[in-house]
Amino acid sequence: MFSLSRLSCFIAVAEELHFGRAAERLHMTQPPLSRQIQQLESELGVHLIDRTTRSVTLTPAGVAFLPDARRILQLAEGAALNVKRVPAGDLGTVVIGFTAASAHPVLPRLFDAARRQLPDVKLELREMVTAVQIEALMTGELDLGMARPPLKRPGLVSRPLLHEQLIAALPAAHPLVEVRRQLTLNDLDGQDMVMYSPVQARYFNELLISTFTIAGATPRYVQYVTQVHTMLVLVRSGIGIALVPASTATLHPEGVVFRSIGAFRERPVELDAVWRGDSTNPALLRLLRDVLPPREWTTDDLVEDFVG
Repeated sequence: MFSLSRLSCFIAVAEELHFGRAAERLHMTQPPLSRQIQQLESELGVHLIDRTTRSVTLTPAGVAFLPDARRILQLAEGAALNVKRVPAGDLGTVVIGFTAASAHPVLPRLFDAARRQLPDVKLELREMVTAVQIEALMTGELDLGMARPPLKRPGLVSRPLLHEQLIAALPAAHPLVEVRRQLTLNDLDGQDMVMYSPVQARYFNELLISTFTIAGATPRYVQYVTQVHTMLVLVRSGIGIALVPASTATLHPEGVVFRSIGAFRERPVELDAVWRGDSTNPALLRLLRDVLPPREWTTDDLVEDFVG
């Protein structure tokens, strides 16, 4: 196979159409340049350049080969530059797990920041519940997780990524929509409620049960579901009310009204970034350093126009 140096020699001669100028451009003398061209022609089995005492011209084969030679050389030069960027984390891939409820408030911010700071790092997404993310991190399937705490597993490191409030999602015709004051947890006592699954959505299930227990309120759980989007469909259908992360309001689904609720502790919904402490992925380390926020995000600025 021909060498890159011979390609460089051919390109120089083809562009200059003069061996002297091509040799000067390559900082070499004419005899070794001529040998390089002859060896390239021998390897390819075709005549590339016609040379007389008065002129240098490309043969039809030389004309056809020139664009490919340029592309090959450009690819090789680009590969050499790229491989040097990988250890610095400027180039590479980070595989990220996320929960469905976290996609809307987190992924747009993450991608916006990554495009600015690390435009050549590819982010590959995997939608997974927290428990599956943890296992995927341990096996190396994921580089970074966006999961609900607590995340107690030896070898994993985490830090807060997002805090947000819970709000009520009400059918548009529900009587609580007409209440002109801020709702309280006691307003939800005895109400039909679409609840999070105790298995597939354990984090939210336990958060709501503990919150209602402390408040002394007892809603009627009429359906158990896993995904927030499913909850909104059931709310719109009049099955019941639901408590959802505040960022859900920015989806502004038809037939659903969002109301804030007083007496919640401040931003109880938590999302953590989690990764293996022994990860050697340079792109992940750069993402952690330059893209993830130094302080956790909130959704206050996103939802103020959508929640009554």
